[in-house]
Amino acid sequence: MANLSSHVTALFIVVALVCAFVPAFSVEETEAKTLWDTCLVKITPKCALNIIAVVFGNGTLIESCCHDLVQEGKVCHDNLIKYIADRPSLVGRETQYLKKRDDVWSHCVSISKTA
Repeated sequence: MANLSSHVTALFIVVALVCAFVPAFSVEETEAKTLWDTCLVKITPKCALNIIAVVFGNGTLIESCCHDLVQEGKVCHDNLIKYIADRPSLVGRETQYLKKRDDVWSHCVSISKTA
């Protein structure tokens, strides 16, 4: 029961993040909705939150999330992280976050190739 509760909570957090950030997306609204609908189904809420914590904070990457990230695809990863990095509260640090985004991607691809 606790496991289901934690999954529901994580999903709620991801949905809340999506709802909070959608207005600032740099692509057209219908394109943004398609991107979210396409990308969010490819990664677990746990891994989405982990990757966000790594790129925007001091989180530690869970290696099992690399598989989800690579499955999600580079276009989804790049656009979702850029979307969050473009938030007004993060202005001035976009380059730092985009570098961390690329570092996470490269690390996950290298792990996936050796697995």
